[in-house]
Amino acid sequence: MTASFATLKQYWHTLRYLRPIQFYGRLWFLLYRPKVNLAGAPAARVIDGQWQAPAARLASLTAPTVFRCLNEQGDLDKIGWDNPSRDKLWRYNQHYFDDLNAANAVARVEWHKSLMDRWAAENLPGKGSGWEPYPLSLRLVNWVKWARSGRSLSVACEHSMAVQARWLMQRLEIHLLGNHLFSNAKALVFAGLYFSGKEADQWLVKGLTILRRQLPEQILPDGGHFERSTMYHALAVEDMLDLVNVARCYSGVVPAAQLNAWEAVVPDMLRWLTALCHPDGEIGFFNDAAFDIAPSTVELFDYAQRLGFCRPSTKDGITDLTTSGYLRLQNDKACILFDAASVGPNYLPGHAHADTLSLELSVHGQRLLVNSGTSCYGVSDERLRQRGTAAHNCLVVNNENSSQVWSGFRVARRAEPFGRVIREDDEGVLRVACSHDGYRRLTGKPTHHRELILTPHALEVKDSISGHYKTADLFFHFHPAVTVSTTNQGLVIQMPCGTPVEVEVTGGTHRLQQGTWHPSFGRVEPNYHLRVVMHGNHSVVRFTFSA
Repeated sequence: MTASFATLKQYWHTLRYLRPIQFYGRLWFLLYRPKVNLAGAPAARVIDGQWQAPAARLASLTAPTVFRCLNEQGDLDKIGWDNPSRDKLWRYNQHYFDDLNAANAVARVEWHKSLMDRWAAENLPGKGSGWEPYPLSLRLVNWVKWARSGRSLSVACEHSMAVQARWLMQRLEIHLLGNHLFSNAKALVFAGLYFSGKEADQWLVKGLTILRRQLPEQILPDGGHFERSTMYHALAVEDMLDLVNVARCYSGVVPAAQLNAWEAVVPDMLRWLTALCHPDGEIGFFNDAAFDIAPSTVELFDYAQRLGFCRPSTKDGITDLTTSGYLRLQNDKACILFDAASVGPNYLPGHAHADTLSLELSVHGQRLLVNSGTSCYGVSDERLRQRGTAAHNCLVVNNENSSQVWSGFRVARRAEPFGRVIREDDEGVLRVACSHDGYRRLTGKPTHHRELILTPHALEVKDSISGHYKTADLFFHFHPAVTVSTTNQGLVIQMPCGTPVEVEVTGGTHRLQQGTWHPSFGRVEPNYHLRVVMHGNHSVVRFTFSA
């Protein structure tokens, strides 16, 4: 196959899933040039309800003009608001103004006032990264949340907010859909509630209309966000809590039926989040996922409780998140998070990794097996590597990814899981199994089947391949905090708590290799992974836990 033909096939298998609006919406977005409306701001709406403190992120201001975003520092006085030497995502974060509602924000109120006024004065309407719809949407929400927390916006900032809302009405990201369009709609609701009058009501109605359509599509019946990313699910939880919070501040403005729908979906979203967390309380890494982008789960659960929602708990046994496809297996020694899910909605797989049938494992409350995490966006070899199958606890056939991830946010042919089997035995044995067809595009049409068997004292990971293949390599990535040593049959892992876990490999040769783990953007931590070269069509890797 020639390179040009292979490229054409890749584009075809990427584009054929898209919705028509993603084609003509992109054309509209590129060609339409709206005018900036600098008319005065509407009057603020009278608040008649109680605002609850939102979930707090990590502080991102270390000095009055010094930002620390994505673990990289920059001084506004030196780099300005849109320095091309910084990655696009860093510049976006600079414009979000997350620090307004971050931990101990009250100590930085004067910094915040100065920066907001400076932003309004120095960022010309419609120009630069700060006026792109996504950062604009997040900033609008943050400014309203800051004001609702008992602070007063300056006249210049209120005027800027109105100009931003008008601009957003004309720059909705209908070509991107997903969390971007949801964030646009949320911002219009926030602006429409903050202000009063006919214009503000138009913003509110537009935002509510979009949310009415998007909520049942983006939040699945089991409560999971449809992009199947644990990190973006946490952000979606924050979105819904924020919407409930702000709607309750203005009694009767948001239709009761819509507010009731928001309140009804929150408990399922909280249960999903709980199920995809390790015993340490934080999310597992499936698809694009990292710490410190969304608020911590502790912050989210505390925020939910302030709004009257109960915090869910986990229990021993199997939790089957049927619609989204994930599973949790738990007993008194171990917790397993298992990805038997599609990579995401077919028309929107941008945050997908080639991680189908991957798992993460905690033993005695501490992480042992971890997927790659995410340290960068954009187009780079490292971004592509982190999305690849070998960066996860997965099987790699013929050195190919299970789903054809490419560029920064593209997927061509993608793996589809099938044949899920779930069983709990009376002896406390938990069994789940699933297959995927991601490698059937290869010569020999191989299919990967994985079974997990969790007993009171061990986890067995059984992998098998049907069809023909050239090479098959299993990868198991260890958390940086564990100590690993090799034996003839496998490994001995010393957990941070001091207890050992023995690893035995059958059906292949194994070796320990160095690697990296990426718990947050801009961070790289050295770790080790076990690589198993399968000799036949079957292998078993057994993790035995000490008492």
